[in-house]
Amino acid sequence: MHIAAMADGKRETAGPTVCLGVIVGAHGVRGLVRVKSFTEVPEGIAAYGPVGTKDGARHFAIEAKGMVKDLVLCRLEGIADRDAAEALRGTELHVPRERLPETAGEEEGWYHADLAGCQAVGSDGRVYGRVVGVQNFGAGDLLDISPEAGGETVLMGFTDENVLEVDIHGRRIVIDPPLGTFDDGDDGGAGERDE
Repeated sequence: MHIAAMADGKRETAGPTVCLGVIVGAHGVRGLVRVKSFTEVPEGIAAYGPVGTKDGARHFAIEAKGMVKDLVLCRLEGIADRDAAEALRGTELHVPRERLPETAGEEEGWYHADLAGCQAVGSDGRVYGRVVGVQNFGAGDLLDISPEAGGETVLMGFTDENVLEVDIHGRRIVIDPPLGTFDDGDDGGAGERDE
């Protein structure tokens, strides 16, 4: 089991992480970074303690310093100049899932990170594969599914039309993928959708 040290000296078990935001560039010459935050309140990106890179190789204490348009200006420990800040462009900032508050309610009772490993099944019981994660390249969330038959992962829009049910406790999601999503011509509950 991998153990990571936190900035306050405590240790925590490494497990699933949640991406709180991504660095989109430098701000000024003193090492501030501009962060696109995925938290409900953008400045909340600094509320969960130190952040790390997706691979866990680097960790930073983080402090929110203000906002510029819809981006949060942050100071990351150890980043003191523009060159170091700019080198982090595109870096996702993650925290362990265990640091986040428990979700409540039927509709929002989980985080995207909780979907990893869930089985993707059709409403007819067909097994399509397993969810690898959720991606977002700017046009909305996409489920990244590793097909049951093998091969490259498949990206499918994470919409109400495509995702009929999320059962976190049962570790499965029920999907109705658009025709052609899994390249076998037999997608979708009725096999009729062609979006």
